[in-house]
Amino acid sequence: MAESDLSEILKDPRPLRILYLDLNAYFASVEQAEDPRLRGVPVGVCPVMADSSFIIAASYEAKRFGVKTGTQIGEARRLCPEIKLVPAQPGLYTHYHRKVLEVAEQVLPIEKVCSIDEMRFRLIGSEQTPENAQGLAQRMKAALRDDLSPCLTCSIGIAPNSFLAKLGTDLQKPDGLVILRAEDLPGRIQGLALTEFAGINRKMESRLKAAGIFNSTDLLARTPAELRAAFGSVIGDRWWYLLRGYDLELPETSRKSLGHSHVLPPEFRTDQGCREVLLRLIGKATARLRANDLYAQSISFSVKGFSRTWHHQQRMPATHDTVVIQGLFLDAWEQRDFEKPRAVSITFSELCGAEAIQPSLFEEIPDREEFNAALDNLNQKFGKNTVYLAGMQRAKDTAKEKIAFHKTDLFSEGRDDNQWPDTFRGIPRPPED
Repeated sequence: MAESDLSEILKDPRPLRILYLDLNAYFASVEQAEDPRLRGVPVGVCPVMADSSFIIAASYEAKRFGVKTGTQIGEARRLCPEIKLVPAQPGLYTHYHRKVLEVAEQVLPIEKVCSIDEMRFRLIGSEQTPENAQGLAQRMKAALRDDLSPCLTCSIGIAPNSFLAKLGTDLQKPDGLVILRAEDLPGRIQGLALTEFAGINRKMESRLKAAGIFNSTDLLARTPAELRAAFGSVIGDRWWYLLRGYDLELPETSRKSLGHSHVLPPEFRTDQGCREVLLRLIGKATARLRANDLYAQSISFSVKGFSRTWHHQQRMPATHDTVVIQGLFLDAWEQRDFEKPRAVSITFSELCGAEAIQPSLFEEIPDREEFNAALDNLNQKFGKNTVYLAGMQRAKDTAKEKIAFHKTDLFSEGRDDNQWPDTFRGIPRPPED
């Protein structure tokens, strides 16, 4: 940052600019809102109903027993014998997400939807006083409770920037409301664990600890130059200002990979079953690449086994052609050596747009753009799996779309895919596969 920019930033009076909302135990709370039998009892949401699968969301009743996201289902049953396990319903969660946006917009305009369970709002004028900001937060909580469900609680952080406002949502859960004023900084955020800050994962935590930074107190004691060295980039400079409430935005990161994984149901835990589901994932992932006008330059396939895991990765000319990727997979499949398979995955990386592709001068590559476009158009017009490539017949209805917390919508593979009925509350649970 230029010296002139820094001097202007330091003149900032740092009023309360951002209100950040984080829905508590979102997937599990939606299940409780839909099904009165689940209210007040431990609930775990699972991608697949098998002991080897894992919990993707736990209600607060379940968390009290030590069940959390990532807990294996078998372990969850051991920790909490009374837990109610329910299969995930991604269409339901996105349906509620849209309802939450409607309700929140009645209180304040949404500045940014950050994920399926997080959003931020910008405060202006008189909204920036602590009393008025707190009143808006309480109105938003009441609107969610009264217009949607008492099961849907949220934690709200209010601060001079979105970085600290998001941090505020983690300081008091569930149903929290934390205001971090400029005059409270940096005292209010002393002594926090590094991983409590968005942007510090286990790898970055290790890097910072190697630089002698073990908690937020150490972070706050460093100069911008020392933080730049510790983080290994100019992001460290930005953190110095963010921690003190100055209104900087961290740069948006571009998408670096796209992939799909699937925990195998028992009937597909065979060599042939893995092959069929991976072919299904290839069809799904390449359709998604094309829908986003992306091409991949690297591909990896994986079969995770109870006894032995197989992984294959290779570079390739930029493509989003289903036939090309299937060919690469079938060649790689000859070298598989997994044992007792339980999950499969495919990941595209080194993504780029069409403008970055350099045609080969020496190799003639079949142009199947029209073929792939026709494949996608037929499915969008007549429904998912109207047309699909050979080899995935038995597995074509597996690997349904999942909803990760950073996503806000579901990819549609065809007409009416992942649609939820336009009704609200008390919707009967669809039959399990």
